[in-house]
Parts: sequence; C-alpha cells; structure tokens
Amino acid sequence: MMQTASENTDHPVARIGMINFINTAPIYEVWKRTVHRSDWLVAEAVPLTINRLLSIGELDLGFISSHEYAVHPDRYLLLPDLSISASGSVGSVFLFARKEPAELGGGKLLLSSHSQTSVSLLKIILEEFHGVQPHYHSRAIQENLDALDHYAGILAIGDEALLLSQRGDFPIRIDLSKVWWEQTGLPFVFAVWAARRDFCRREPVEMAEIHGELRRCLREGLADLKAISNEVAARIPMDQEDCYRYLRGIEYDLGPTKQQGLELFYDYLIKRGEGAAAALPLQFWDNSRKVEGA
Repeated sequence: MMQTASENTDHPVARIGMINFINTAPIYEVWKRTVHRSDWLVAEAVPLTINRLLSIGELDLGFISSHEYAVHPDRYLLLPDLSISASGSVGSVFLFARKEPAELGGGKLLLSSHSQTSVSLLKIILEEFHGVQPHYHSRAIQENLDALDHYAGILAIGDEALLLSQRGDFPIRIDLSKVWWEQTGLPFVFAVWAARRDFCRREPVEMAEIHGELRRCLREGLADLKAISNEVAARIPMDQEDCYRYLRGIEYDLGPTKQQGLELFYDYLIKRGEGAAAALPLQFWDNSRKVEGA
C-alpha cells in the first residue's frame, strides 16, 4: 500500500517516491523532520510500487530497484552519490532454505513480490553460479507465513527478511549480497535514486535542490545513526543494537566500485534477456550540463 508522507498542493512541482523499509531510515527519517516543502509530494511504498509509479510517470524521481533502471534506461537518469548497497553482507536480503543452494534444483521456492532486483540476483546466483534450476513462485510472503512448509526455500527482503531471521523456520540462511561479493569481488547495488528524463529537462533547479537535500539528509542521518536505529527498531520489531549493526552495514554511496558492481549486474541481466542493452553505459543526471537525451 502506498502512503503519502507529506502535504500536497493541487499541483506539486515534484513527486518523490521513497521506499518504506527501515534501510532508508538514515535518509528518510531526517527528511521527514527537516524538509518542509509543500510543493514536494513524497509517496512511500515498497520498491515494486515505486518502480511502477515512476515508470508510468506518476512520480518524477525516487528510490527504485536497480532492476527497474535496467529495464527502462531510456526513461531515467541516475542521481550521483546515492544508493542502497553493500560490500559483503547486507543483512536484509536472504534466501532461507532447507538445503544448500547447489541442491535446490527442481525445488519449490517462494519469492518476495516486493523487488525484482533481489529476485534477479537470486536467479543469477542459483542458475549462473550454481547451475541449478528451481521452480519459482512469486507470492506475498506475509500472506503465506502459514504455508512455509510447502517450500524448499524462500527469498525475503527488507523488513520481511529481518522478521523471518528471528522466526527460525529454515535451517539455512544465505545473504545474497555476500554470495555476490564472494563470487565477483564487487559490491551489490540493490536500489538507486533515479529521475525521469523529462523531469530533469523540465525542472533542473528543483532537481538540484532535491539532490542537495537528499545528500544533506544522508550526511545527518549517518551522523545520528544510533538514535535513528533506536527510533525505527520497533517497526520490525528487533533489538535496537541489532538494528544499529544492521544499518551500519548498509552503504549509501554510488562510487566507482559500486558502479562496477551495478554494471556487472546489468551485464548479466542483458545477457539473460532481462535488461535493455541501453542500460550500459550508466547515464547520470549532471547538474553542471544538460545530458544528451535528458
């Protein structure tokens, strides 16, 4: 369900999509406290919903799944310096399984319906790295908690993954970002900030202001991470110290090594027919000059 998180004008200048998992808290909690622009409408939802709304033009920019940019690169420009990523374990994208990955061929896997990025990452790990082909079923995990015995494994992300980590339904828990790191030596980028090209062209001043505010919020959020962790831990619920350790393990930049990891992921998607060839090279919004095609 999508929630509106700020007051709206009849004609907002900017419509911004924010993922409502706690891994966005270092940015979003500061934003909610300090950004008071009635002409900026913020909508919060799970990644799949933000992806769809940005794709059809009902949002102008937002935190989207990395996979969404790969599918529609002609519609978006990436915002520099911002992501949700990890160099090693991310702590909230897990395959919970009854067998090791190499033994899951032909098994029935329940996949989170919240993010195509993690689904594609799991398929790359199982099919490309381990050479197995399970049977995939996409369902809402919260609605299937009483039927977990029917599955050999379950892919859960975000807050649902944090919740399932505490339940202990499956003997094996595999952090997909850690596997990617071990296999490639590169970080994995789960989400990116992207803006529609038409919005970048139409509202360059607003773009610059929003980008600046996002970067400020992130700086302040990381500086106050302990307090933010204590504030949001109850949403899962989870221990405040565990929440703090979790948020400390997430990275929010999009530097050169993150870009390399994103490019490799897109290369896999393109070869597998899941991404557009135009996803490479990456195209960034640049405040200093007009990007061709923006």
